[in-house]
Amino acid sequence: MEEPGGVGGYIGRVLLENSVQETHYLRGRGVRAGAKLHPELVLPVFEIRRTVLACRLLLFSVLRTMELLCYNKGCGQRYTLEQNKDDSCIYHPGVPVFHDALKGWSCCKRRTTDFSDFLSIVGCTKGPHNHEKPPEPVKPEVNITSEKKELSELKPKFQEHIIRAPKPVELIKRPSPDEPITRLQLKVSSSLLQALDKLKLCTETEEEQNGNDNGEVKIGTSCKNGGCSKTFEGPQSSDELCMFHSGVPIFHEGMKFWSCCKRKTSDFNTFLSQEGCTSGQHMWVKKDAGKKVVPCRHDWHQTGGVVTVTIYAKNAIPELSYVEANSSVVTIHIIFDGEKEFHQKVKLWGVIDVNRSNVTMTATKIEVTLRKSEPMTWARLDLPVPPVAEEKQSDLIVDEQQ
Repeated sequence: MEEPGGVGGYIGRVLLENSVQETHYLRGRGVRAGAKLHPELVLPVFEIRRTVLACRLLLFSVLRTMELLCYNKGCGQRYTLEQNKDDSCIYHPGVPVFHDALKGWSCCKRRTTDFSDFLSIVGCTKGPHNHEKPPEPVKPEVNITSEKKELSELKPKFQEHIIRAPKPVELIKRPSPDEPITRLQLKVSSSLLQALDKLKLCTETEEEQNGNDNGEVKIGTSCKNGGCSKTFEGPQSSDELCMFHSGVPIFHEGMKFWSCCKRKTSDFNTFLSQEGCTSGQHMWVKKDAGKKVVPCRHDWHQTGGVVTVTIYAKNAIPELSYVEANSSVVTIHIIFDGEKEFHQKVKLWGVIDVNRSNVTMTATKIEVTLRKSEPMTWARLDLPVPPVAEEKQSDLIVDEQQ
């Protein structure tokens, strides 16, 4: 079938030509619009109007049987006017949504990571087909002139207000960082004590099951290498070749893979069943690597007279953790999750009152409350290194390299 621009366009041109022909015919004989026709003019005008009526009937019949394209989102089918009913079209009234490698429609909840699956998602709403093409977005007009505008004209017209943070009182009675260090008081919450007791009980049970105290491996113990699903069935299991992943698992934007081989997948079961890329011996007992220094997420906020530093470390051990400080320096040392260590020394932007500062430890975080000596706003937590000191330090590094 031809598009409306073919047959429909031709019939439209015939209608227009007949209408113009009738107008010129009457004007050429001095007949005004709305006047009665002379008997001699009735027959020619009748023939012209009969042609117009026949064209209109033909146009209507063509449009009824002509296939039109539906522009509803998620449909794209061809239809005729006779087939178009109130529930003929299944489409999406919403808009496409692309977020974190997931694709879907705002009107329904189904999401997928594959673009072909996204295009084949069945619509969630029924209605009539629509042959009207949606308007294209209007592009902003850009007036290109040969004149060069000055820099002042390109700046925003509103008035800018620059707010400067108060400068630290570095040279006015700032205490020396070499003052005596005081260990801050620790407040341990009941939730942390319960979590540590539960963790200790689980650790003792696991050691008993695996026979770590006697150095024996029990039947059914799983291999500790990443990606290996083998279990210990006897001394012969240690002679078998172990296929494992030497890297770490990575989950990013809906995809799951190992850092050592990077075979990406969106399905978790497929990720777990990936065969290892490294061969070696089975590890039935997890080696104790001791405490290792790891980065830990931390943040700070302030009020009029208090600065609070929050370290998001779970299950911190109070007996092995401490916070030491003087008026201008604080040292934070946290042992958490049994074998992880967080250590950081901060030269503070302002001055604190050590005797009124304390530490609160909970099961999910540690809050260091530092009481300000003076109620003033701190621009940042740490005191930046002066530019002169940075230059001296860089010169020393260059001299050592030479």
